[in-house]
Amino acid sequence: MTRGPNPKVDPERVMELEHAVIDGMDVSGHWNRMFEQRVIFDYDIHQLDRVTELDGGESMGWCYQCAQCVPVCPVDHVGTYGPRRIFRNLQLGQDFFANDDLWLCTTCANCLRVCPKEVDMLQIMPAVRKEAVLAGDVPKELQDVFEKTARYGNPLGKNAKRRAAWTKGLDVDVPLISELDRKVDVLWWVSDYPSYHPRGIDASRALARVLTHLGVDFAILGAEERHDGDSMLRAGESGLFEMLAEQNIETLNQYEFDVLLTTDPHAYNAFLHEYPQRGGTYNTAHYTQFLEERIEAMGLTESIDRTITFHDPCYLGRHNGEYEAPRTLIGALPGSELVEMWRSRENGYCCGGGGGGMWLDGLAADNQSMRLSEKRVREAVETGADTLCVACPYEVSRFEDAVKSTNNDGSLEVLDIAELLAAALGLATD
Repeated sequence: MTRGPNPKVDPERVMELEHAVIDGMDVSGHWNRMFEQRVIFDYDIHQLDRVTELDGGESMGWCYQCAQCVPVCPVDHVGTYGPRRIFRNLQLGQDFFANDDLWLCTTCANCLRVCPKEVDMLQIMPAVRKEAVLAGDVPKELQDVFEKTARYGNPLGKNAKRRAAWTKGLDVDVPLISELDRKVDVLWWVSDYPSYHPRGIDASRALARVLTHLGVDFAILGAEERHDGDSMLRAGESGLFEMLAEQNIETLNQYEFDVLLTTDPHAYNAFLHEYPQRGGTYNTAHYTQFLEERIEAMGLTESIDRTITFHDPCYLGRHNGEYEAPRTLIGALPGSELVEMWRSRENGYCCGGGGGGMWLDGLAADNQSMRLSEKRVREAVETGADTLCVACPYEVSRFEDAVKSTNNDGSLEVLDIAELLAAALGLATD
């Protein structure tokens, strides 16, 4: 085989040789690209190196662009996203540290579930976001949340003295552990939205009634409780997380209890994985796990007559492997039928609230065709269910807003599992 002369070629036409001859045949033209090396080594990978050089960012460089992450990424379903796309943009010189893409990831972990190279966005995103936070390059709506949490101990900016106000006028007693001066079986970590948000309060009051019905010896911290900090850590504010964790551990270590009961899967995640590294090790249970073990003792007798579909919280399911406890509770409700959405369990969709997304709806709206919560509500409606059941305090308000914005408020009701259990027990509901 012989070739004609090979003059220096314009980079834009690097594969289109003007004088390519094989066995006397002129094969010049755009279609002969297979006869020359594709130039894949001329990229400026400075931006990619900035990520992989971070503690936690190393695995970004392991991507070999199989793209298995893209179809399972919830953000890609309403936009253009996924670790593979981020990797490619970094190759092409995108400054990820100053781009909206940095804040769109909800750290739902579905990409990590399918990635053969274990590119870990649960480590990458907080690492890059931490640098952006230090540089002051943070979306305003998230910066506002950081400031409120640092000042008030919760992202809603509510007075800590009002944290236990939800218990006022309740028909059961919810004691403060500081006033009992003794050990309790269960210390209930109520969390922020269940303490302050109207719909979160509904679920808290329902759960208090269920715990009392069961005869559980429980108490809460009230004003001593602060935000668990897990979402702040995923959003890059590691300093704020460290402050909150230190304060919370100091508070918890003052008291004696057997079980630390959490309402919020994000708090559950923090107490399981983050707090033990800082001297706070507790026997932690999500409330669905705690109640699942007591189904027979509950004595569920009232028919609720509902067709229910369940949304798996990312931080209860994929992050911590708990899929059965909520479903066991739903299955025990008299007169109920559970119908699954086509994306459920390990491949469950995301509500959009994780990784700081709870407070970034404005930024998401600028980059997505619809909110993740709206996408999920449409999937719930497709099942024919009349009730969308949740087990995370971020989800009630997010899904109720989505039900209204998708014009499904006449056909789909959003309820916490605790509210359904209280109804099946014939207890008062708010």
